[in-house]
Formats: sequence, C-alpha cells, structure tokens
Amino acid sequence: MTFTTTIVSQRLEPKASLAGATRPELAAALGAIGVPDRELRMRVAQLWHWIYFRGMTDFDAMANVGKGLRRALADAYSLVRPDVVAEQVSRDGTRKWLLRLAPVGAQAEGAEIECVYIPESDRGTLCVSSQVGCTLTCAFCHTGTQKLVRNLNASEIIGQILVARERIGDFPGLPPPADGQVPTDGSRYISNIVFMGMGEPLYNYDNVRDALSVMADGEGLSLSRRRITVSTAGVVPRLPDLGRETGAMLAISLHAVRDELRDRLVPLNRKYPIRELLDACRAYPGASNARRITFEYVMLKDVNDSPAEARELVRLLTGIPAKINLIPFNPWPGTSFECSSDERIGRFSQIVFDAGYASPVRTPRGRDILAACGQLKSETEKLRARAVLAVAAD
Repeated sequence: MTFTTTIVSQRLEPKASLAGATRPELAAALGAIGVPDRELRMRVAQLWHWIYFRGMTDFDAMANVGKGLRRALADAYSLVRPDVVAEQVSRDGTRKWLLRLAPVGAQAEGAEIECVYIPESDRGTLCVSSQVGCTLTCAFCHTGTQKLVRNLNASEIIGQILVARERIGDFPGLPPPADGQVPTDGSRYISNIVFMGMGEPLYNYDNVRDALSVMADGEGLSLSRRRITVSTAGVVPRLPDLGRETGAMLAISLHAVRDELRDRLVPLNRKYPIRELLDACRAYPGASNARRITFEYVMLKDVNDSPAEARELVRLLTGIPAKINLIPFNPWPGTSFECSSDERIGRFSQIVFDAGYASPVRTPRGRDILAACGQLKSETEKLRARAVLAVAAD
C-alpha cells in the first residue's frame, strides 16, 4: 500500500511587539507570562526605560532584567518596529520614510505609511501619520486621493518615532546621520511631533490619545506636550476631548473663509461649517496667548488668496488666541491648483500681521521628494500596478 504525504505550509503568526506599547499594555503582557502583580510596576518601569529611553530592540540587552524573564519575554513577544521599505533624503535634509506595518488579521502583507523628518538648526520635527490612507478628500491634498484603509493603533503611531530616532541617531550611543542633517544647537534631534501626515487624527482619536501618553511620558520619549501638535480638518465633537485629555497643541486646517469655498476644498466643512468650528476653537480647553491655536491656510492662486479674504480671516478669528500659518501650495502630479505668487502671499501675510496676528509663511521642505505639506502619499500601489501591467504585457 502506498501512502501519500501532503505537507501543508502554514504562516506562523508573528509575535506581538511591545515596541510602542502603553504602560497598561506592558503590564498586561507581563502578567500574561506569569510576572506577579507585586512586581508589575517595577518590571514595567524597566521595560519602559529600555524600549523608550534606550531604544533597545533585543530583550537580551536589558541588563537589569533577570535572564529568566528576558527569556520568557523573548519567547512570547518581540520588539519589532515597522520596516523601512524606502528612505528618501531631500536636498534640504528632509527625510521621508516609507514604512511597512505588521500584517493585521488575514493580511498576507502589512499596510504601508509615510512619515517625514524635518531638521532645522534649533529643532527637529517629525511628521507622523495616524491612518493608512485618509478619511478625508481635501481637494488640494495629495494624501486625500488615497482611500482610507484603516486606523493605526497607538503602537504603530509610536513605532514611527522609534524608527526615526534610530535612523537619525537620536537614542543614546547611536551616531548621527552621515550627512549631518540634524539640529546643531544641542537640541534633541527629534524635539517636535506634528500629526500632519497621512490621515485625520481625530477620526482615530483613542489611538492618538494613547500614543500621546507614551510620547509625553517623562521617563521615556519625554516629549513636551507643548511640542506635540495635532492637526485636524475640524472634527468638532472631538476638540473638547483633545484639549482636556491630552494637553497637545491644536492646529486647524482652515484654508477658506467662506463655507461655499471650504465645502469644496475641505468637504468635512459640509458637516462642521466654519462658524461651528470656530466656536469650538473659542471654547478649546487650555487655549491662551501662551498656547495659541494655529490656523493653517494653504495659498492657492486665485482661489483663496485675495486681500479681501485676508481681512475676512482676521474678522473670523476675533476672540481666538491664534496664529496663522500660511502654506505655499506644494504641487503634486495631477493637481489643478497652483501656488499663489510670492507677492500675493506677502500682501496676505502683511494684512494678517497688521491686525495683530503672527502670520509666518511656511518654508516648503522636501518638495523634491514629495515630502512637503499635502504631498504625502505612498507610491506603492502605483508601482505594483505598473508591475502587474508589465507581467500582463509579457
């Protein structure tokens, strides 16, 4: 009698990563491998230090953790971060990373996101994503042309910071990048975080809130809440929660002073119109002259850049501790918009400044690698589509 043996290939489930975990999640992970309740607080503090202050990716390197516990941790968990699929470095030193996340559920391959590092002499700003794709379809934004895939969890948001800090040498003992493109005044290489990457943060509020708690913890990443900015297109019901629960700085993607225009540029305006949004800003917890709300205003040629619109913007913001960040439009393939002229932007800025508001014009960074404001969008799907067509052609 002949027997036929069939070998079935199974995809092993990856170990859960503790890189990016909150304190309660670390406590739960330790409890699950038998760490007694009386030791949990101490063990969480140890792991927290190694993961977030030292940037360790190997349990065996945790010198003050017993060998038995290190072995148990390594058997059950990992410290895996998102994979760097590609890194681009702009002429101005801006870095953009395409990151692949771990597969979720039945996914054979993880989703991909982008984050951007912007070095200046006195600070280093990391622009992080909160969703894979975007919930919104803002007309001038390249990211908005990419459909929403899913929300990022808190660990995936924090994972972007861990990857960036490792890549630029911002953990103890690591060398800076060879090109030297980091702050030069002695500041930490990553001193500021902005939620201005892929996605609408307030449509992923719980995960963004939990990620903020990890970022601002003084025993780990230790970022000042006043150096963490959450940018929203105006999810009005979540604004009070953001102010009360996180203490983060708030930025509003405004871009228009009339509802009929903002309905077109920022379709979320149809749900939360300008008056309702600005009323929520006036009531925003913690807003003051020391903690001003930033209003982002992209400058679009012959669309929203007239002197009359500058004067109306000033009128609308009456009573709000605010500054206006004017953003020259960053072009991307297929867009119908153009950037306002320098003269037009200068006149707009002067009107706002003369009314008593700070009105800096943001210097475009990373345009040559599509890393500037409004340009983030993974090219992976496009590249894969080309590969499929090439195979079909053969």
